[in-house]
Amino acid sequence: MKRKFKMDFIKAGIVVFASLLVGTADASNGNGSNNNNTENKMMVIELTQEDFIKKVYDFETNPNAWNFEGDKPAVIDFYATWCGPCKMMSPILDEISKEYEGKINVYKVNVDKEADLANVFGIRSIPSLLFVPMRKEPSLVQGAMPKNELKKLVDNILLERK
Repeated sequence: MKRKFKMDFIKAGIVVFASLLVGTADASNGNGSNNNNTENKMMVIELTQEDFIKKVYDFETNPNAWNFEGDKPAVIDFYATWCGPCKMMSPILDEISKEYEGKINVYKVNVDKEADLANVFGIRSIPSLLFVPMRKEPSLVQGAMPKNELKKLVDNILLERK
């Protein structure tokens, strides 16, 4: 009896988790019928290695000295399309990009398409978020996190609010 309850509990947990993933994916695709928002809000911008060199850091020219190329602090999400936790972070990053519009840039890098770029930063686990302040060295945080934790990191690391 105990074993059956445990298996039913595990199955129920898997169903709930899968439902959350599907709901998150549906909410983040922007095709909902209630999507009448015509405001021009910032969204997360995907970077290629070439874009990264122009907008963030030219590691080819300056491999030993960090020199930030951006005009605003940035969060860079190293992700993959097949990664469940990455999919959960996507709508959170979209919300952050809108809430902090004009204050920070939010970028993403597909590690499957930009493997060399991911290798430069030693990305071995995804999602990995690179926080790039204006005048300090960048910080790398690994793993998915709730929105309130991400906001704390943006405020503390990028905007230097305590």
